[in-house]
Amino acid sequence: MSNYEPGAGTDQRDQFRQEYSYQQNQLQHEKRTRSRWVIGVLAAVLLLLLIVGGGACSTYNSLYGKREVVKKEWSNVDVNLERRADLIPNLVNTVKGYTKHEEQVFGEIAQARSRLLNPQATPDEKIAANGQMDSALSRLLAISESYPDLKANEQFKGLMTELAGTENRIAVSRRDYNEKVADYNTSRGHFPGVIFANMFGFQREEEFKVDPTKREVPGVNFSQ
Repeated sequence: MSNYEPGAGTDQRDQFRQEYSYQQNQLQHEKRTRSRWVIGVLAAVLLLLLIVGGGACSTYNSLYGKREVVKKEWSNVDVNLERRADLIPNLVNTVKGYTKHEEQVFGEIAQARSRLLNPQATPDEKIAANGQMDSALSRLLAISESYPDLKANEQFKGLMTELAGTENRIAVSRRDYNEKVADYNTSRGHFPGVIFANMFGFQREEEFKVDPTKREVPGVNFSQ
């Protein structure tokens, strides 16, 4: 007698369909999981880019603004340096009328003045020229102490008064410039701003420093 069961084939087909459906569902679930993971990663990357981009824009705008303020303050310094340079020829010509054999000092002053008035000179180059001018002027005014008639000259007195006033204006504008440079350099040096500063080419600015022994042009004693 045969053991054939008519419903056996149908059960196997149903089981196969169930297993196949289960496998398909698993595949769909894995696809959805991978899709959600990819979307999550892309969202995180996008958020990070937005944060970094926002920080970069903010840093750029801040440093750009501060650098423009530094440039503005330097222009004030430059105006006063040029004003002093404009006084120098008259001062030198007045001194020349009373002194002899001081051509080296006159030459140094002329050279420094030329460097100061060079429109292509950078702030650093003008600061260096200013140091040369300070040194030469100090020597010139020290020499004038040996000429009583020169000190009594009204034109010389007037030039010295103008020079002293200009030196005061230079000192004030230099102080303001150095304050803005310090503020800019501090902002530039903060992390992570320093990364963006280097990336965007915001270089460190140098302060306008002077030799402590030459902070003021030596005064001339007109009472002698």
